[in-house]
Amino acid sequence: MKITSIIAIYALCWVMCAFLLLPFGVRTAEEAGVEKVPGQADSAPANFRPGRLAVRATVIAALVC
Repeated sequence: MKITSIIAIYALCWVMCAFLLLPFGVRTAEEAGVEKVPGQADSAPANFRPGRLAVRATVIAALVC
């Protein structure tokens, strides 16, 4: 198998893992005890951490691949 094929498959696994992990560990402003910004949706996350999500997706995608 070519290295470009391996990279493409890994990238697809990474994106799928990232989307599957998005709802885990996120709390709303009400759950976190933080005041909402005027106009903010009730379901908007108060503690979204993209770096942590990327690390988790990287590890899981490596295991899946």
